[in-house]
Amino acid sequence: MIAEILSVGTELLMGQISNTDAQYLSRRLSELGVTLYRHTTVGDNPGRVKEALNEALSRADMVITTGGLGPTEDDLTKEMVGEFFGLPMELHAPSLEAIRTRMQRIGREMTQNNIKQAYFPHGAIVLPNLCGTAPGCIVESGRKAVAVLPGPPRELQDMFERQLAPYLAKRSGAKIASRFLRVFGVGESKVETLLQDLFHSDNPTLALYCGAGEVVARISARVRTDEDPQRLIAPLEEEIRKRLGEAVYAEGLKHPLAQTVLELLEARGETVAFSESLTGGKLAAAFVDCPGASRALNESYVTYSNEAKHRLLGVQNETLSRFGAVSAECAHEMALGTLRAAKADWAVSTTGIAGPDGGSAEKPVGLVYVGVAHGQQVWTEAFQFRGDREWVRTLACQNALNMLRLKILHAESSRNASSSAE
Repeated sequence: MIAEILSVGTELLMGQISNTDAQYLSRRLSELGVTLYRHTTVGDNPGRVKEALNEALSRADMVITTGGLGPTEDDLTKEMVGEFFGLPMELHAPSLEAIRTRMQRIGREMTQNNIKQAYFPHGAIVLPNLCGTAPGCIVESGRKAVAVLPGPPRELQDMFERQLAPYLAKRSGAKIASRFLRVFGVGESKVETLLQDLFHSDNPTLALYCGAGEVVARISARVRTDEDPQRLIAPLEEEIRKRLGEAVYAEGLKHPLAQTVLELLEARGETVAFSESLTGGKLAAAFVDCPGASRALNESYVTYSNEAKHRLLGVQNETLSRFGAVSAECAHEMALGTLRAAKADWAVSTTGIAGPDGGSAEKPVGLVYVGVAHGQQVWTEAFQFRGDREWVRTLACQNALNMLRLKILHAESSRNASSSAE
C-alpha cells in the first residue's frame, strides 16, 4: 500500500506550531508496512484542500489527513473529502450523542457548530474520538481510501492506535520492523565504507542517519503480518556489530550515550565524578537525565575559573601559568583532582575553547581536552571541533562520555583476562 499524509491547517503552514502529527504517522506507517512517499501541508482553504487531495490520490492508494475537524467554519476537511468523492454529508446519531455526553461531562455548553462535527460523508466508516469531540472517519472509493484524523496529537494518536492501525494492517497484509544501532567514534563516511556491501540488500534494508557526533544504523525488514521479522534482522545486525566492534554502543533511538555509561558503571558497582570548564555542567546534566543516575554519581564540579580549578581540584598554579587552562596537563590534573576530591572510582574532566572568541593560532576555537582518571591511571585526549559555541560544547560532552565508556570497557576486559589467568 502506498500512502500520503495531507496535513491541513494554516497554523502549520505558517510555522506557528510544529507538525508532530506527520512525524508520528510516518514512523507508525513504516512499522505497519505502508509505503510513504510524500507529506503535504495545506492551509484551511477549501479549494486548496481539494486540489491537494486530488494530487495525493492520483499517486497513492490511501491519503491520511490531519486537522480540520473542529467546530468552526474553516474546519472543512470532512466536507472537502465528501465533495471530492461526490458524497453528501449525513448526520451520524451515535457521534452526536457522544459529543453531547462529552460536553456535559466537561461542563461546557454544546453549541450549534458542535453538531457539525457529527456529520460525515455518506457511507463513511466513523472513527469515534475517545479523547475529544471531533470524530474521524475513513471514506473508501474503489481501491482508494481517505482516513480523516483530528489534529491534536493526543486525539490523533489514540484514534490511530485503536482504530486506524488495525484497519491498515489488515489492508496492507504486511508489517515493517526496524532495529536501530547507535554508533559513536566512527564517522558516517567511514561507517558507510565498512558496511558498503550490506546496503545492497532489498530485504532487510540498511540506512544511516547522523546525530550529534554519532551515526545511527537502521535495519528494516518487511514481512507478512504473521511472520517474525527478527529472522531477517538478526543476521544483518550480527554482521554490523562484528565490523564496527565497540563503536556500536547501544540499540534503540531512546538510549543515549550517557545511559550506556551509567549501565556500565552500575554493572561494575562503580561511581563517577565530573569536573567541567567549557561544558559548564552540561556533561553532568546529560548523566543526570538518565533514570538511576544517583546510583553512580554522587557529586560533580563546575570549575570555570583558574582559581576554582586550583582551589577545588588542586590544579597547580605552575601548570596553569606554564601550559594554560586549555591543555592536556590541566585536563590531567583536573581529572586526578576530581578523583581525589569526590572519592569516586572514575573521574572525567573537560577544558577547552567553545568560542566564538578566545582562540589563537596555537589554541584555536573548538580545541577541547578531555581527561579520564581511574585508580593510578590518567588518560587525556585532544579534540578539535568546528561549529558554534553550543555545538562545540555538545560534542565535547559526547566525546567525553564515549572516552569514559571505552576506558570502562577496556578495564572490564583486563579484569576478565586477569580472572581467567588466575
